[in-house]
Amino acid sequence: MTTATMPAAAVAAPFKQDATVIGLIGLAHGSSHFGHLILPLLFPVFMQEFGLNYSQLGLLMTAFFVVSGVGQACAGFVVDRFGARPLLFMALSLFVVACVLASFASSYAGLMLVAVLAGLGNATFHPVDFTILNQRVSAPRLGYAFSAHGLSGNLGWALAPVFFASLGAVIGWRQTYLAAALLFVVVIGVLASQRQHLHTTVARKVAPVAGGPKAEHDMAFMKLPVVWWCFGFFLLSTMTLAVVQSYAVSILKAMHGVSFEAATYTISSYMLFGAVGMFIGGFVAAKSKHSDRVVAMAMAAGAVLLALCGTGWLGATGTMVVLAITGFAVGIGGPSRDMMIKKATPKGATGRVYGLVYSGLDTGFAISPLVFGAFMDRGWYGATLLGAALVLLLSVGAALGVGRRTSVP
Repeated sequence: MTTATMPAAAVAAPFKQDATVIGLIGLAHGSSHFGHLILPLLFPVFMQEFGLNYSQLGLLMTAFFVVSGVGQACAGFVVDRFGARPLLFMALSLFVVACVLASFASSYAGLMLVAVLAGLGNATFHPVDFTILNQRVSAPRLGYAFSAHGLSGNLGWALAPVFFASLGAVIGWRQTYLAAALLFVVVIGVLASQRQHLHTTVARKVAPVAGGPKAEHDMAFMKLPVVWWCFGFFLLSTMTLAVVQSYAVSILKAMHGVSFEAATYTISSYMLFGAVGMFIGGFVAAKSKHSDRVVAMAMAAGAVLLALCGTGWLGATGTMVVLAITGFAVGIGGPSRDMMIKKATPKGATGRVYGLVYSGLDTGFAISPLVFGAFMDRGWYGATLLGAALVLLLSVGAALGVGRRTSVP
């Protein structure tokens, strides 16, 4: 059967050691989330420069996340077999190349190449991150580690709009892409200097004993219904997030006449509030025995708030404020979501399960721009937010479905 060397997390480690690992993975995760937005934040610019419509722009993000999703499911097997660290550095290097190519893009084809390379870079982060955290962080601190992981991702999302809006206004969008490439190079340097903290042990095959049980196939975990319920949760909840990231700026401008700068900073506020929610959610996850219920309540609250934004009743300021608070509500459920997935993960299959489950995230990001991009092209701005709220509400059922399959009688 497949076994794994006893992870370091099984033995209590000094706080400083755990904090270092958590910080390094947080830096890597924040960088990957920054990379998610290197294209959608420039959508208004691309529409003007290249004459593109919302559906064409949405297809860029679909390409990004199709590549990322397929790559992520495959990356989990590679991580389990060869370790997480090499893939981490490869992924960050791909983001460097993508940013450099984006600075020279002169056509839709050039932007599509950037989307594919960035998607390939994004593919490895979740199986890499969670394999390192589960092996290198002491078990009692995992809830806080998952909180910091999610928080750092939101900070990466929050930094990107400020980075591109501020630098773009001063040095232009092409030079801003080169500055982003330099930022990724700095991150690589920091992680390389601390690479000893990122080492993981790998799952190994042990020959079955004569007369004993047959060796378990590497794909056996895919027979578990709970894994697919987790996949479904990520697909649904992420479709909503994709709407906020890709279209909220345009929706705020169209529905309420909000300036590009103000709308962009609203997205940063959504992500910052989400980070605060994840910080608080880390303490909730560490104490709660019912991760699925915490996730369900957080997503339900987020769906209600997002639906209010979609009605148009709140006006410009009210919509921006409530949209930011929506990030807080969803953020609280983040660490509990990761604990929920951990409960569904068989021993020795961390990379594979997280790779498959988190490819649901990429699938949601890939589908959402196609569906809601068509809404946007028809001017259905409020309906786009209402549809995103409905999808988030459906994710509540998926979270409770996971809980029913992982609860201890």
